[in-house]
Amino acid sequence: MKLQQLRYIWEVAHHDLNVSATAAELFTSQPGISKQIRMLEDELGVEIFARSGKHLTRITPAGESIIREAGEILRRADGIKRIAQEFSDQNRGELRIATTHTQARYALPKLIREFMAEYPEVTLHMNQGTPWQISEMAANGVVDFAICTEALDQFHDLIMMPGYRWNRCAVVPKDHPLAELKTLTLEELAKYPLVTYVQGFTGRSRLDQAFESVGLTPKVVFTASDADVIKTYVRLGLGVGIVAHMAHDPEVDTDLVALDAQHLFEPSITRIAFRKGTFLRAYMVDFIQRFAPHLSRDLIEAAAQRTSQVELDELFEDVVLPSY
Repeated sequence: MKLQQLRYIWEVAHHDLNVSATAAELFTSQPGISKQIRMLEDELGVEIFARSGKHLTRITPAGESIIREAGEILRRADGIKRIAQEFSDQNRGELRIATTHTQARYALPKLIREFMAEYPEVTLHMNQGTPWQISEMAANGVVDFAICTEALDQFHDLIMMPGYRWNRCAVVPKDHPLAELKTLTLEELAKYPLVTYVQGFTGRSRLDQAFESVGLTPKVVFTASDADVIKTYVRLGLGVGIVAHMAHDPEVDTDLVALDAQHLFEPSITRIAFRKGTFLRAYMVDFIQRFAPHLSRDLIEAAAQRTSQVELDELFEDVVLPSY
């Protein structure tokens, strides 16, 4: 059994059983991958993948367990490499982040610019997706950090640390009737069609809960995962936009008015998460602290030792979070 063979079965499983795509990703040949998988199956005495002719059709029950263990072995091997890199060259390496559009567009640019200036030899890879995709990437070890608001608590292999609180605003054209109100209310919002985030995205659940608590049903006519898309359709007159307050840029969105809505909705917390057992290199810890300055090195190390979310919540219960 070779580490390379474990890498091949893991990657094939995560490329929808497409050996050609896996070969292209790993800069190797399709026949070479197929041969190594067959050799591993022969050695183990079980099929990892079911086949129809030359095509892989599904992962066998035995294969599911083997691939899961292979992922653990590969992550541990990666951890060994990181330990060696930390001692040989502390400021060189990679950092892989997964986050949502709102975070990537509004919350992270300044941080990343400063981080890259401090660590020019660190290659940073950013992936965007839904909160579920982001959390899954972190749980599977595809990325080092997941930064988002929703879905992280569905993955028990993640260490989740609070970054900051944020709330929402309503965005409307300057001539919209709501722009004349001194104080926005849910009753007034309910009179108009709404344009906001899709379910399970960027604190959308808080919006639904707020209307439900007063017996109102919001008229959501358009949803998107991208705050800039939401604002585009507000400009087209489709409805009132409900977005994260940070997503309104007064210098860019000069044609829109942002109406304070923080009194209407419970605040949400954006978290940064990494997989349990991850070896955090010095520059990775620095990134966390730049993202969330209230997270000291001691607090990060203590979080990494916690085994349940209850213990993590207790660890952070007295931490004062910044608000945006």
